[in-house]
Amino acid sequence: MSDWLISLEGTAAGHHLALALAIMAAILHAAFGALQKGRRHDPWLTRGASDISYAAITAPLALFVVPWPEPHMWPLFAGAWALHTVYKILQAMAYSRGAFTVVYPVVRGTGPLFAVIGAYLIFGETFNVVQWIGVGVLLSGIFGLAFYNLMFLTAARDTLPAALMLAFVTGLLVASYTTFDAYGIRATADPFTFLAWFFFIDGLTMPLIALHRWRRMEAPPTPGPLMLRGAIGGVLALLSFGAIMLATRLDNVGEAAVLRETSTVFAALIGWLVLGETVGPRRTALMSLIAIGAIIVEMGG
Repeated sequence: MSDWLISLEGTAAGHHLALALAIMAAILHAAFGALQKGRRHDPWLTRGASDISYAAITAPLALFVVPWPEPHMWPLFAGAWALHTVYKILQAMAYSRGAFTVVYPVVRGTGPLFAVIGAYLIFGETFNVVQWIGVGVLLSGIFGLAFYNLMFLTAARDTLPAALMLAFVTGLLVASYTTFDAYGIRATADPFTFLAWFFFIDGLTMPLIALHRWRRMEAPPTPGPLMLRGAIGGVLALLSFGAIMLATRLDNVGEAAVLRETSTVFAALIGWLVLGETVGPRRTALMSLIAIGAIIVEMGG
């Protein structure tokens, strides 16, 4: 499978597969974000349970199935681990302070602009005028949504500014890890070597933080339902992050990063239908601008 995937790099078929992978990543990441936030569950504990699940899934693949990483890959794994750990801590802090439909669009929408800039600086990728218009439409939806929430949202008003600031900084980390992961998965001969070892290493930190938090709780949740939730989250995270990493190896990093942010539409639907959060027509329209901007970027390319 690795040889087949590598043969598609830079081809029309590879572009179409990258497109499908980015959309798949968008849907699955929205579901994973909703699972982490939820209504009754601590986002730190859910993240820890999810991470240990995908570490357990990928450990045998990393140790016994995929080719062993080349020596130059270990510093890249360390860098990816650091970026993703900071991202996950910031995201859990944001989820602890704001509603899912408030935090998620800002996190996922802020990332593409800086991912596009990073793709230009590192990979020499450029956007044309139409694509930059799409980025502008996307950003108008993001910052319009943030302004609307600051002005009109009544729930959790005291923590909303902090939630939005954390969401914005988390978006910067999304751009950083997206670009860095794209570099990492291109630096090894077998992309599945990067995926297996990344998820194995990355999944070992948040469970320790979650365990520490669980022990300090006055009424900690029972482990059984939490681990079941974590198992589902682990599969969603593995498929979502794995799909976008493969997409950035097959095709342009910037386009894949922007297209993935159509996840905000799926997040809005999940927040409304599953989490019972009020979205409303104005916020729905602003979230739609984010998705429309991503579509313009893809069509312009």
